[in-house]
Amino acid sequence: MPPEPGPGRGWLLRLVIAFAFAQGAVSMARPAVSYRALSLGADERAIGVIAGVYALLPLFAAVPLGRRTDHGRCAPLLPVGVLLIGGGCALGGTSGSLAALAAWSGVMGLGHLCFVIGAQSLVARQSAPAEQDRNFGHFTIGASLGQLVGPIAAGHLISGRDGAMARTSALALLVSAVVAAVSFTALWRIEHRGASGAPRRAAGKVPVGRILRTRGVPAGIFISLAVLSATDILTAYLPVVGEHRGIAPATVGLLLSLRAAATIACRLVMTPMLRLLGRTALLTTTCLLGGLLCAGIALPVPVRGLAVMLAVLGFCLGVGQPLSMTTVVRAAPAAARSTALALRLTGNRLGQVAAPASAGLIAGVAGTAAPFVMLGALLIGAAGLGLRGDRSAPGGPDPAGPASRAADPDPAGPASRAGDPAPAAPGHRAERPPANRNHA
Repeated sequence: MPPEPGPGRGWLLRLVIAFAFAQGAVSMARPAVSYRALSLGADERAIGVIAGVYALLPLFAAVPLGRRTDHGRCAPLLPVGVLLIGGGCALGGTSGSLAALAAWSGVMGLGHLCFVIGAQSLVARQSAPAEQDRNFGHFTIGASLGQLVGPIAAGHLISGRDGAMARTSALALLVSAVVAAVSFTALWRIEHRGASGAPRRAAGKVPVGRILRTRGVPAGIFISLAVLSATDILTAYLPVVGEHRGIAPATVGLLLSLRAAATIACRLVMTPMLRLLGRTALLTTTCLLGGLLCAGIALPVPVRGLAVMLAVLGFCLGVGQPLSMTTVVRAAPAAARSTALALRLTGNRLGQVAAPASAGLIAGVAGTAAPFVMLGALLIGAAGLGLRGDRSAPGGPDPAGPASRAADPDPAGPASRAGDPAPAAPGHRAERPPANRNHA
């Protein structure tokens, strides 16, 4: 096999490291923002508004950022995202009003969006089709590490005793800014010079409606939304369930950490699972099992049983995000993959707003365990949609897993990709990703 041009797979390792620090900063800052708001006299409604600004403000920038990345380089979005995350954290820590804190929370959310769009587009562009599932799985390990460590670090720094919350929450936000800045150390030579996106400039903009009507894209977006909603609501409502069942907060924290650790373990063994089961069977099975386990949390099981359920649930939830990225990338028109990934992130953010609100309404009517039943139904629906989407996709389901994709090379070869014409109509086989466009 000839040697791979460019920096090899070192770029992916550096991207995972950078993402771990950027996500760790955000995961550390978000609870710190809530405690900072409480120290400024916020009530529950004000905290909800501040959290909503983080999720809603970036929605207006997602598609334009995706368009820009489709027609240019990915790497510049990464340092911009880190600067916005660090600046939002630092200035949020020094803010003296709720309005300013909400604004800087929105800046932090915009920075996270910039980083994730640039990073996901980089993985899609610099991975061969046979490597996309594996590389997206490894990429999301960075997010899982940040989500595991960030809240723990924030909890150690923040103290509400003796009126210290104002000072300690500000300190946690400033430390978050420093953690975000560490990402810069891993962002060197992260994009291949040959993957600048020149071929995409020749193609016109693909309408958003056409992207959303492309078979496979809605399924990928919905699966991602369902999995992220399950993770968010599990984090928010398991403490409430623990309070009702007499489970100590420290135990609840350990249960949530167990869930996050199982997600990391899942992504470490993503490649052999794909070889064994194939992506369609793996995605459908994990969403279905995850839905049943979410609904099972509503049952009055003992703590040991709950720990086993959460470990298996965390493992199942680890599959959905990386495979939904690959689903969207493979289904989207060639000239609009970054825009499709941005639409997937838009769906995620809408889910982060709508799912907790719906869960709150359901919990108020049917009890605190009812949101988990809702999540179970959502994940079971995602399993059915994923199976149906893969069956209706061009070429049918992929029973042999990603390894079979390697036998579907680009007949035109790398030399011809610079002159690729505009993509064909949705559903046409020509819209499958080329066999490693970064190696042109």
